[in-house]
Amino acid sequence: MSSDYTSKLHPGVKFPSIEVTVRGGDSLTLGQPQHGLDWQMVVIYRGRHCPLCTKYLNQLQTFKAELAEIGVDLVAASGDSEAQLREHMSRLELDFPLGFGLTTQQMTDLGTYISDPRSPQETDHPFAEPALFVVNSEGTIQVVDYSNNPFVRPELRTLVNGLAWIRNPENNYPIRGMHR
Repeated sequence: MSSDYTSKLHPGVKFPSIEVTVRGGDSLTLGQPQHGLDWQMVVIYRGRHCPLCTKYLNQLQTFKAELAEIGVDLVAASGDSEAQLREHMSRLELDFPLGFGLTTQQMTDLGTYISDPRSPQETDHPFAEPALFVVNSEGTIQVVDYSNNPFVRPELRTLVNGLAWIRNPENNYPIRGMHR
């Protein structure tokens, strides 16, 4: 495959096994729900340098309980270092796990777009552009969204309402976007 293309994860495929360290020093595997829930929303964000990421993460917190009610666990991760995450926490009011230290290879395995910093003041490492995955109880990607910039992300109210609808067994809603 030419370097002009990136490989994206498709709906209906197994989510890759990617382990991250979370604030507090523990580790977890992305896509493996915790807290007795059977689905997981995995949000990949750019890092502490991105004010839109800060806003989005804080908005996600307001949906955490509603997601849990429909069986969806929540985790977010970035390529930031532990020190960068600690600094970022001063602007975040979250109680869901935040992973740090995603490597460029892990970002590639997730299919994210990867950017270089515009300056050393922005950050000191290549970073993933926003991506969001909803992994179902079989470890399969149910919903996926990629962006190549910080300005395009799923609107959270619509997303949570949609997940509630998908999770309702009466709707018998399949994974969409299976043709490649």
